[in-house]
Order: sequence, then C-alpha cells, then structure tokens
Amino acid sequence: MGKIVGGFWMPHDPVMFVAPKAPPEAQREAVWGAYGQCAERLAALRPTSVIIVGCDHYILFGTHCLPRYVIGTGDVEGPIDRLPGLAREQVPNHGRLAEHIVEHAQAEGIDWTVARSFTVDHSFSIPHQLVIKPAQALLGRELPTIPVYLACGVDPYITLSRAADLGRQIRAAVESFDDEERVVIIGSGGISHWVGTVEMGLVAEDFDQEILRHGINGDLQALCAYSDAEILRRAGNGAMEIRNFVCAMAALDRPQGEVIAYEAVPAWVTGLGFVQLKEAEHEPHFALPT
Repeated sequence: MGKIVGGFWMPHDPVMFVAPKAPPEAQREAVWGAYGQCAERLAALRPTSVIIVGCDHYILFGTHCLPRYVIGTGDVEGPIDRLPGLAREQVPNHGRLAEHIVEHAQAEGIDWTVARSFTVDHSFSIPHQLVIKPAQALLGRELPTIPVYLACGVDPYITLSRAADLGRQIRAAVESFDDEERVVIIGSGGISHWVGTVEMGLVAEDFDQEILRHGINGDLQALCAYSDAEILRRAGNGAMEIRNFVCAMAALDRPQGEVIAYEAVPAWVTGLGFVQLKEAEHEPHFALPT
C-alpha cells in the first residue's frame, strides 16, 4: 500500500533562466534559495517517487490535439524548450505506478490520456532539475518521477473541479498500489502572470496572497471557486496554472500548507510562491512571509 507523504507548490518561471540577473539580488537569492529549501524538505519526507503536475505552454500540443489531462507512463525526456542552464536529459519514470494510476482511474470514470513516450517542457524540468535532482543527491538514490500535464495554457482549460478530481484519484490509486510507495506530488506553476499580452510584467500581489492563504488553510473549496473570467481579469492567463496547485492539494486527504517563500518579481514577470503541503495535524497558522 502506497501513501502520498506530502506535496509542494512551486513556480516554473523560464525568465529566471533567460534573464537571471534582472531582479534585485535579494529577490534572486530568495527565489533560488526557496528551491533549495524545497529540495531539502522533499528529501526529509523520504519519498520513493515523485509526481510533477505541470502544463503545456502550446509547445507540446498544438491545434491538432489539445488534451485536457495527460499522464506519462513510459520514457520521459526534456525539456523540449531550450533554456540556458536547463539541460535536456532523460528522466527516470515510475512506469508501473503510472500505469496503475491509469487502470485505477477507469473504475472511477476518469479516462487519462496516456503518453507512452513523453517529451516534457519547462513546467516539469524546472522543478525536476532544481528540486528533485538535489533531493536525489541528498538521499543518495534515484527518485523516479511521473509527469502529469493539465490543460492550463490555452482553452479549452481543464476545470478546477476536474483538476481536484484527478488529485483525489491519484491519491486513491497510490493507496491501492501493491508496493510500499512513498509519493510526493508537486503542483508546478506561477501565480499571477500575463503571457504575451500588454499586461506582461505586472504582478497581482493581492491575488497571489489570496491563493497562498488558501494553501495555508488547505481550502480546496476556495481554490475551486474561482471562475476563469475572474482569474484572467485579476491575475492573467498564466494564473490559470493554479489548476496544478488544486490537483496537488487534492492528492492529500487533509491538506495544510506552509509558505516557504513568496516574491513578486516583475523582472521575471511572475508572482513566485513556494508552499509545502502536509496532512493537517493542528489548526493552520495564517502568517505570510513579509
């Protein structure tokens, strides 16, 4: 029997690699340091495998095929997009667990789109290379990593409620797995950011803090209550990636969050939030980092 032993929210901002010195030094150090903290905290959970919930940026899938949700069950490599300092590489997958998630879902009325060979983009590779690989070094062993992709980049978007359904189904599938698997799930995404629009470079810090509070409280209902129109108006098309946060949070039975770091970084065009998700043991605290 497996278990989801914890989760994280973290950004996958490619501008960090394109213009690494654009923000003030203190902000740069806070963001890069947050990835390091996530790696240490992830390693402390003693996982045997990881699931990264990312999203297509109209790079992998075009007008010929726009799946709402995809799981990679076979060979994984990437990123497909070339970013300075982010090497393209093969990634070890946990094919047997990924296939079990797909098979378990059929009985729950969830039909995964399956990629038996998957080239990921930066939404997977940034958390993998900045968090999973350092955690592997700390643990001294490999962490097979399953890619899950939700439709967050262009419409038709997956609904927030369906993203939550997937998180719950992933949890149930892991718990019915026949090995003693310890799984960490990562929701990979920015909070507020506008991509390719006149507002690009704005950061909606009020929206970001609101999302972080929902993370602290483990308030899945509040996260799923946003309409697409409200997200687009208040936080930009990039903020549709909170679907990945929803999926990761729903994979924990009684989630509670701790904010590791938050930086509003106009130079990197994004509100960057890092949250660790745990099973609740006591009342959540509401403090956010200043």
